[in-house]
Amino acid sequence: MLLVIDIGNSNIVMGTYHDKNLMKHWRISTDRQKTGDEYGMLINDLFRYQGVKISDVKDIIISSVVPPLVVPLSKMCERYFKVKPLIVGPGIKTGIKLHYENPQAIGADRIVNAVGAFEHYGGPLIVIDIGTATTFDVVSETGDFLGGVIAPGIVASSESLFNSTAKLPRVELVPPKNVVGHNTTSCMQSGIIYGYVGQIDAIVERIRKEMGEDWHAKVIATGGLAKMIYKESKTIDKIDHFLTLSGLRVLYERNSQ
Repeated sequence: MLLVIDIGNSNIVMGTYHDKNLMKHWRISTDRQKTGDEYGMLINDLFRYQGVKISDVKDIIISSVVPPLVVPLSKMCERYFKVKPLIVGPGIKTGIKLHYENPQAIGADRIVNAVGAFEHYGGPLIVIDIGTATTFDVVSETGDFLGGVIAPGIVASSESLFNSTAKLPRVELVPPKNVVGHNTTSCMQSGIIYGYVGQIDAIVERIRKEMGEDWHAKVIATGGLAKMIYKESKTIDKIDHFLTLSGLRVLYERNSQ
């Protein structure tokens, strides 16, 4: 059984695969202060609750955009699973060309998403990951990583609004019934959510225009808030909640041959 671990700024998402089938998956909060042992005990409890045996895990792959957690999680894997994990980073076989000034500066999650999306949907693609930051990654018809866009995430933007103003409250991120709000909460929800949807659609349209009229790319979205944005967006074709986990599986297969 393969364990895939994606360490994000807000959440750590994990899944277990038997061959190409995702069997179980979990999402926990990212905590930079936790030790490897604390993560080990937490994961052990999650496995036990789902009836998964730690001893069944024979291989592990980790991607991370939080460098301080790579070492603790790696040591956790060796101590609790008796497995040295494969880390997504320089030297790993991706199977795609990276058209980027400094390929080592590309976030591991962006590479993983590009690999997973091309494997499942072909190309060309625009892959949108709606997380702490929102990334737009452009994949060619042959699977090459052509670059992309990085924008502030919707949660970060809303928290900035709350923290930077004296009278505006923190609000729940749900679409209001009307664009024109009649109280402070609905006004903020409208501005945050519909403004964010507008940003995504506008960037997608600009990418399409820049790539040319004959360039017809599917737009795939992933991330915790992807479902809400998908319902309001005019440009997103499909959401894939497990795209990053799937991409990790593909990367592991390419590096274990």
